[in-house]
Amino acid sequence: MVAAAQLAYDLALPTESAGGNVLAMPGREETWVRRLFERAIGGLYAVALSPLGWHVRCGATLQWQISSKTEGIDDILPAMRTDVVLDYDGSGRRIVIDTKFTSVVTAGWYREQSLRSGYIYQMYAYLRSQVGCGDPQADSASGLLLHPSVGTMIDETVVIQGHSIRFATVDLVSKPAEIRAQLLRCVEV
Repeated sequence: MVAAAQLAYDLALPTESAGGNVLAMPGREETWVRRLFERAIGGLYAVALSPLGWHVRCGATLQWQISSKTEGIDDILPAMRTDVVLDYDGSGRRIVIDTKFTSVVTAGWYREQSLRSGYIYQMYAYLRSQVGCGDPQADSASGLLLHPSVGTMIDETVVIQGHSIRFATVDLVSKPAEIRAQLLRCVEV
């Protein structure tokens, strides 16, 4: 775990090639790599942004705005758990980040490439479900869907019902300093 944390902190990309550092081979499960990417993003933002006055929360749970419910709903209603939430009190800015370890686009019905609609719906739920609860940062929060890439960069934004949603990639074959710069550009710090 210490070795994985060091890789995440250094923004080093593990490979199966022979090299100077030997790590225990993790399972080849997608879940493990996805969680590593998520934690690396949260860790980088905590290290880079906390000294600038940002509050970084990893794995934050958002509350559903429930007005009534049946007896058994609590047993089956899923939680809304974000990957990373960035709050900057100086400006009242909030960025909800969801990391995905998939391609940012997929083949669409009527076009060659399309954003994944399920991811957009998820971010929309994160942002809109918190509006009107007395938290000014939630009322104007923006979203970032962040995907890894290899050699391809996408950085597109749309505003839906007053909430900016950004779709961005970070090129994992770049040098660590460039990866850091890409990630900071994604939150425009």
